[in-house]
Amino acid sequence: MSVLTVVYAILFYAATALLLVGLGYRIYLFWKTPAPLKIPTTPAPTTRAGVVYRLGREVVFFESLFRSTKWTWLFGWIFHFGLLLVLLRHLRYFTDPVWTWVSLIQPFGKYAAFAMVAGLLGLWARRLFVDRVRYISAPSDHLILALLVAIGGSGIMMSFVTRTDIITVKEFFRGLMTFSWGSIPTLPADFFLLVHLLLVAALMAIFPYSKLLHGAGVFFSPTRNQVDNPRERRHLAPWAAQLENNGK
Repeated sequence: MSVLTVVYAILFYAATALLLVGLGYRIYLFWKTPAPLKIPTTPAPTTRAGVVYRLGREVVFFESLFRSTKWTWLFGWIFHFGLLLVLLRHLRYFTDPVWTWVSLIQPFGKYAAFAMVAGLLGLWARRLFVDRVRYISAPSDHLILALLVAIGGSGIMMSFVTRTDIITVKEFFRGLMTFSWGSIPTLPADFFLLVHLLLVAALMAIFPYSKLLHGAGVFFSPTRNQVDNPRERRHLAPWAAQLENNGK
């Protein structure tokens, strides 16, 4: 096993640990944060099933963004849908045998990378050329967009310009997953592969501590996950209920 292979193995173990621990901790904080007020954005559903349906529309179709600004919605939806197909396509590197439906989406996932990058460039242009958005954009916003574009671009280069040994790459990650260090092959020293993997590991490490966490945070937003029933049922946060019971 080469030094390069060992370095990348340690890198992905560390990135995975940071992702899982950080994401779990942030979700725990979201879960424990009090929501003392009933503040669903109206018109809001009056039943729990309606809340689930509303959240589903928000997550899949970006409903509120569509109502706000059509261009941002378009680029955002293109990026997220392309990213979803790309991620599903990458399951072939972690499954053996490859699931049938994963094999079926391979052609679509391959070209979805172009949609992903196009959506990112549209969102980046918005931060550069729309005055009110540029004013509130921090350097970290541009760095995250640059990171995502670089990941997509390096992946496209591997698929269409300089091919790499994907069989060896799959064996490498399968060995990491099963902790079979003795069977981990030497990682190909292809430039775009190494850049791609390095950037992906960086994204995994920063994900729980960046604005990318909105992917999980949307489910904990009280403006989206609350039932609009303040007249039918008094809203009382758990900590407030405990104080009220202690006072009786």
